[in-house]
Amino acid sequence: MTTATTLAAAVRRGEATASDAVGEALARIAATRGTLNAFTAVVADRARGRAAALDRRLAAGEDPGPLAGVPFAVKNLFDVAGVVTTAGSRINRDRPPAGEDAVLIRRLEAAGAVLVGSLHMGEYAYDFTGENVHDGPCRNPHDPGRMSGGSSSGAGAAVGGGLVPIALGSDTNGSIRVPASLCGAFGLKPTYGRLPRTGTYPFCDSLDHVGPLAATVGDLALAYDALQGFDAGDPACARRAREPAGPTLAAGLEGIRIARAGGFFAADDYPLARAAVDRVCAALAVSREEPLPGAAAGRAAAYLVTNAEGAALHGRHLRERVDDFDPDTRDRFLAGALLPASWYLRAQAARRAWREEMAELFRRTDLLVAPCTPCPAPPLGTRTLELAGRRELLRPNLGLFTQPFSCIGLPALSVPLWLPGETLPIGVQLVTAPWREDLCLRAAQVLADAGVAEARPGVV
Repeated sequence: MTTATTLAAAVRRGEATASDAVGEALARIAATRGTLNAFTAVVADRARGRAAALDRRLAAGEDPGPLAGVPFAVKNLFDVAGVVTTAGSRINRDRPPAGEDAVLIRRLEAAGAVLVGSLHMGEYAYDFTGENVHDGPCRNPHDPGRMSGGSSSGAGAAVGGGLVPIALGSDTNGSIRVPASLCGAFGLKPTYGRLPRTGTYPFCDSLDHVGPLAATVGDLALAYDALQGFDAGDPACARRAREPAGPTLAAGLEGIRIARAGGFFAADDYPLARAAVDRVCAALAVSREEPLPGAAAGRAAAYLVTNAEGAALHGRHLRERVDDFDPDTRDRFLAGALLPASWYLRAQAARRAWREEMAELFRRTDLLVAPCTPCPAPPLGTRTLELAGRRELLRPNLGLFTQPFSCIGLPALSVPLWLPGETLPIGVQLVTAPWREDLCLRAAQVLADAGVAEARPGVV
């Protein structure tokens, strides 16, 4: 599939039309619906109408923007006018259709992109597998017998499978980065508060992030730059000026202090995750390791905060419609409802300590390299995972390495790697200090230019 950057340039030069680009995307979506199950709603008429309008503007000599004619899709917790925002649940299907688009949809369309539909997700974003009991599993584009990852399952599958070059997801504990890792896409979780969540269905307010997935670093930067800016509809959105990252992609990493995340992130028990980190560190000439002693406590804090805040949000539904939840989601919310207040307060204290530890680290380090998922995509239906010699539940532990960074709102980017002899991708995280997404993207571009990180077309 043509990249967003190339496609938009061709449309703006008159060498291609937005209508053709959208028509081809809709055909790809239709052809894979029965195999990938990446979409929950396709807005074909809307997309064709907008594409035709863009073509008319181009014919009249107007420039519709840097994403002219680029098809994109959004996780089904983003409001799409006329579509019910189910957030992957049965309960939300009783809601009326959304009255208007989410802010980030409007921003991408203002830049010329064309929305083609809503994407599969884990129920209420509380999932790392992509297996939804209400909508069926979203399948991995590189092996339909394997998981896509979640909870932005459809976003990972749609981008990794070449259905659309750009998708929007959300990330509370790793829900952009996990499917990016398993499906072989680039996925960016920006700094907490960087992008507004206005018009999205919440999960855990103090941890919820939104961000893009894309097939190339350039496309990721193009989308990210179009998404930036303050919006008063999200109380957590920072009042910061836009800081475009695209113009810095070619700046390289000279003078940037890079370290490997050790300790909790050593991945000694996960050979493919470790091999992927080794390869990235070799490409970036990383020789120093940081132990990060607070990471395990940060991960535990994220888990407890997620349980407590998620349960509070869904308290009425737990009382009145408990049987309409996915049993796994229900049990985790019920556990959160039973957490003592003292545990939540201790989790917040651990979170503060972990944030302070990382703030100190970023005085001597600019960029961290860490594993993203402990393994490539497991087979559908897998329930457990071998973790440090113990058999643990898979569903909560695919985000083992992503949760600590979400917990304190750090920007993190998953880059896809294909290790020698392997048929499935696995991601590596690039993590920086708050508001330095540009460094994540620059490092990703270095890895892409070196042939270390790449998104390959899915086999489906």
